[in-house]
Amino acid sequence: MADKLTIADIMVEVVKKDIKNVHLTIHPPYGQVRITAPKRMQMDTIRLYVISKLQWIRRQQQAIRAQERETIREYIDRESHYVWGRRYLLRVVEREAPPAVELTGRELVLYVRPGTDNEQREEIMSAWYRGQLRESIAPFIEKWERILGVKVNGIFVQRMKTKWGSCNPKAANIRMNTELAKKPLECLEYITLHEMVHLCERTHNARFVDMMDQYMPGWAHRRDALNRLPVRHEEWSY
Repeated sequence: MADKLTIADIMVEVVKKDIKNVHLTIHPPYGQVRITAPKRMQMDTIRLYVISKLQWIRRQQQAIRAQERETIREYIDRESHYVWGRRYLLRVVEREAPPAVELTGRELVLYVRPGTDNEQREEIMSAWYRGQLRESIAPFIEKWERILGVKVNGIFVQRMKTKWGSCNPKAANIRMNTELAKKPLECLEYITLHEMVHLCERTHNARFVDMMDQYMPGWAHRRDALNRLPVRHEEWSY
């Protein structure tokens, strides 16, 4: 069960786990603050840690709250959708054939059977985005495996509400947010490298930052660009 801390005007959720290091995360859509701490760490120590990070927390919250959000998608003609950072206008074509999605010029064409409702259209589009992401991430994985000298055992693509990606260093598995297929490819490569560096260094410590600087100079600009891009409309939870 999570504990709560209130510091200044900031509410912090504290979760204790069997881990060695403290993890501080800020979650959309409102900038909720979560601390994951070792089980034996005292709350007073956690409070002091949060106080030391207050300026950073406020900057992150401001960026998250200012982030542009999509309106609710209806999957109708002339609606805007993004693929690899480019805006396309949706065209819905009803036909007696299996559903499909294709890009033609500046149009994103969604082929559906007559009577397909919005929920079904969303499922078709989501499956297509997952396929796009799987196809595009493969060469990045291969590239950075060679450079970093690591091996990714599994790649999982799924809808994620609080993260762009995650890594399980023990299993050498990486999970990627389906929404990345809507962002520029340079943002996808940044997230790919970020998660793969965790195969070498589990935490976001100085060594982790040094490795990111070494292998992708200017990575922070890609991160900031990704966090400025529109995100889904829904109320995210954590």
